[in-house]
Amino acid sequence: MVGLALPHARGEWAAQPDWLAAGRRMVPVPVEGQVLKGRAPQGAGEPFRVLDGTQVLWEGKAGESFEVGTNIQQGCLYLYSAGARNLAWQELSWSWPLDRGGSASFKYDAAKEGVLPNGKDAGPALRKLLSRSHSMRGATISFPKGVYHFYPEGALEMSCYLSNHDQQEVLPVGVPLVNLGDQRREFTLEGNGSTFVFHGKMQPFLIMDSTRVTLRNITIRYADPNDAEGEITEVKDGKTTLKFSPKFRWKVESGRFRMLREGGESVPRAALGFEKTGPMVAVPGGGDKPWTDQAEQVSANEVRFNIDAAKHGFKPGHILVLRNYARPHPAMAIYRAKGVTLENVIFRDSQGMALLAQRSEDITIRGGGCIAGKGRVHTASADATHFSNCRGKILTEGALYEGMMDDAINVHSTCLAIDKVESPTQIIARYVHHQAVGFEVFRPGEQVQFIKGKTLENHPTLGKAAAVEKLDETHLRITLQEPLPEGIGQGDAVENADWYPSVTFRNNTVRYNRARGCLFTTPKKVLVEDCKFIRSHGTAILLAGDAQGWYESGRCLDVTIRRNLFDHNLTAGYQFCEAIISIYPEVRQLGQQQEPYHRHITIEDNIFRTHRVPLLFARSADDITWRNNKVIYDDKYPARRNGEPFIFNGPKPKNAQIPEKP
Repeated sequence: MVGLALPHARGEWAAQPDWLAAGRRMVPVPVEGQVLKGRAPQGAGEPFRVLDGTQVLWEGKAGESFEVGTNIQQGCLYLYSAGARNLAWQELSWSWPLDRGGSASFKYDAAKEGVLPNGKDAGPALRKLLSRSHSMRGATISFPKGVYHFYPEGALEMSCYLSNHDQQEVLPVGVPLVNLGDQRREFTLEGNGSTFVFHGKMQPFLIMDSTRVTLRNITIRYADPNDAEGEITEVKDGKTTLKFSPKFRWKVESGRFRMLREGGESVPRAALGFEKTGPMVAVPGGGDKPWTDQAEQVSANEVRFNIDAAKHGFKPGHILVLRNYARPHPAMAIYRAKGVTLENVIFRDSQGMALLAQRSEDITIRGGGCIAGKGRVHTASADATHFSNCRGKILTEGALYEGMMDDAINVHSTCLAIDKVESPTQIIARYVHHQAVGFEVFRPGEQVQFIKGKTLENHPTLGKAAAVEKLDETHLRITLQEPLPEGIGQGDAVENADWYPSVTFRNNTVRYNRARGCLFTTPKKVLVEDCKFIRSHGTAILLAGDAQGWYESGRCLDVTIRRNLFDHNLTAGYQFCEAIISIYPEVRQLGQQQEPYHRHITIEDNIFRTHRVPLLFARSADDITWRNNKVIYDDKYPARRNGEPFIFNGPKPKNAQIPEKP
């Protein structure tokens, strides 16, 4: 947990906000008593607030004193400036010791508690119920089957960094599952087949600072999907006519097309083509094709765009998804949580990733997945599931992932660039990618893995963080217990060696998605078995790693891929998608490497039904075994790379067991 509490005189404890106090988001303060006293910051940023994760406990002006009680027995309170500028909270202290005994678990009928499927905002009533659950930790809230609506006006305003998204300063959270559960008692939301509909721009689910939380039998969707879908009815004279569903809202104004939704409008920047049966259209190059907003209205449901779709390989009958590339919110975020389970949770669409987990451990997904709604082909606007700096065990089994704009699963660490060496034991480290900033990559006492920036080699000596100071949104000062290893300095990178997960991806179906099927970058055991990869537009499985772009790292040291079906993957080209299974870390100076980045990779007992594309591409990898795989070729789609089955970028792996022909 974050923060620190120190003994204090007169039965009080001084609350020490941790390094997250520097920045523009909420400050979590671990609960160490029943009453928190303090004073709001001086300066700009009003109003200042104290939250418990379900409600605002106090709101005041700069410099005002406050005293708030809480029924939370384990977790955090959150200090928040709505102006998000000055977060130097003062004179914080706890009083009245906690009674950590808690109560027995309770079961609530949501309807009897005022949470109703009647079209009105269910958020405020549900938050009251969640607040009552804080004192007992363990509880089950059961929803009678129905359609429940959530609106940003009734949401709880929170603020935290969510990796790989657009970094909204304010998150209107519809369902805040915060400070719930513990090691002994589980908190459960039982949907009984209900659908939760979210309106406008908002963060639907946030699971934070909680333990043993289960969501079961729930479908999540937005009232207005993030991207538009239209069927091509005509391509003529260099123009393309699309027919939209009457449910989709749009307008043409002054010759410009606008996609409308609650809370705003957007313009299309690219188009992806799908067949009516679901798969993406096999096109030359990458799947994203430039699109225009220059248009004229043809009828009540038709718009003619000033662009020739045939030049991109599209024709009448194809479905085009018009994208704007925005990632305001994931449909569900898991942050500093442990033991989260999703059972038959279905994501119909999202404004970003469907599920983002960061700084969390032991996450299980059974059934459900990203499943297109009736009459639609598109689901998540980015990855279906994304795990950044997690640890413990990640298990996904029996799920369906279809129609995503990126990977079904992406597991990685986030490494930081070393910008400056201030002393032998002190470095300034920088979050590099603008969508992956701010959340805790390092905490004091955690181990530091040093990475050579140009060769991506892991230094054999681990360091340990003695102190971590956040200087601003993108820079940390890390003080090490021992001096930097020889040869490590500015231009290299660091990652957290204590936060790597193992991954089991079993009995899942990945189909009809853009880009890649699975992406893994973790040194813990990775097992992919008994899955179906059907018509992924790019690579089915990618082992990645870099310290120059997204800074998503974590070399693979134990990967098994077995008993899977690979059915006509790689029908278009994307970054790092050189083969059906692609091992492609970004190494700037491959020829200078002394040891490869990835190793111990077994590919066995799989079936490949494929047109003539490479089966395996490998760079900076060693100890690869290809065994007992069945390959069935056809000419259903154009060949790539002359159908060469195995491609090695750089030297062939020294310990490879790969046949000359598959």
